[in-house]
Amino acid sequence: MKKICLITGLISACCFSAQIKFEKGYFVNNSGQKSEVLIKNLDWKNNPTEFEFKTDESSEVKKENIKNIQEFGINNERKYVRKTVMVDQSVEILDKISDKKEPQLKEETVFLKYMVEGKANLFYYENRDIRKFFFNIDNSNITPLIYKSYYLTNTQISYNEDYKKQLSESLNCLNKNSVEKIQYQANDLSKAFMSYNSCSAASTAVNYNQVNEKRDLFNLNIRPGLNFSSFETVLSSYYNVDDEVTKFNREAAFRIGLEAEFLLPFNKNKWAIFAEPTFQYYKTEKESVAYAGQFFETKSSRTVDYKSIEIPFGVRHYFFINDRSKVFVNIAYVFDVKMKSEIKYDFQILEISSGNNVAFGAGYKYNDRFSAEFRVSTNRNLLKNYNNFTSNYQTMSLIFGYTLF
Repeated sequence: MKKICLITGLISACCFSAQIKFEKGYFVNNSGQKSEVLIKNLDWKNNPTEFEFKTDESSEVKKENIKNIQEFGINNERKYVRKTVMVDQSVEILDKISDKKEPQLKEETVFLKYMVEGKANLFYYENRDIRKFFFNIDNSNITPLIYKSYYLTNTQISYNEDYKKQLSESLNCLNKNSVEKIQYQANDLSKAFMSYNSCSAASTAVNYNQVNEKRDLFNLNIRPGLNFSSFETVLSSYYNVDDEVTKFNREAAFRIGLEAEFLLPFNKNKWAIFAEPTFQYYKTEKESVAYAGQFFETKSSRTVDYKSIEIPFGVRHYFFINDRSKVFVNIAYVFDVKMKSEIKYDFQILEISSGNNVAFGAGYKYNDRFSAEFRVSTNRNLLKNYNNFTSNYQTMSLIFGYTLF
């Protein structure tokens, strides 16, 4: 419990030390007045309805919302415009798909995110499970691109792909065969709109989607370190006497892992999922004395030789301190795959069959290359196949990391 409290304290410290970052941007109010400001860039997953800003680095933080703002942008990398449009309420989740082919349109005033800006504009809107694209040409009314899954029968799903017909009719310089291959996703649609803008005379276009495409969303990290592990066994008694508890020494041992980290493409890449196959081992010995001081006194040794490949699957959150430094916290569920291992308990050999456990960590990363992490794992039972034995194996780890790419 003390270790869990320690890691909780580290997580809290990370949260409070994380720097709020404001980036160069602008907004246009209802009067058409444009203001150059610093906007808090949350890299929104869902389209925002409000944002925070400062007039300069030393000014107080203010807030604006969709009622007062026509348009805002950040760093020439993202741009939102307020529009009243028909939003299809259909979602692509199996248990929520309807049996109607027609879209469920509802009028809403939203901030649409520019994906492509030019003669032909492509917009995107996301709010929880709703993910839809919109377009217009030459400042015409903004129209939803229609795509919807629906149940044709109780077991068969069909697709309303009217967006292909819309593209074929509106982006008239595109090859009709190529339009049929366009998927209802950001990359495909952005390329189609950029192609149309390119073939339109005197048309220049901005592809905001390229910002996301260029992000490095995968890291491969080598992770050596030290494990500080403790172990105890409990032999249950059937004769109304105390259970026999054997506490082995805490040992330090080398560990080595290779971590695959996938950064999620929103919220400024603050969230990541990871998997880290890791070799670890624990070896120790303890002398046991039975019938001490009596004629039948017997001495024996109890040894542990435990090797395994741990495979943590987890979630990580980063807190940016500055452009080079960030701290992180993570939680992982750890699967354990034992290697050749055994426990010698007096004159019997116990086969190790390990359970899984949970690990909590907090650390620091510098220049997206070097890292250090302190990790605490909950108890793991190595003797889960025995009725009269239980055990607790617990590890604290100091892990160093280097990002290969």
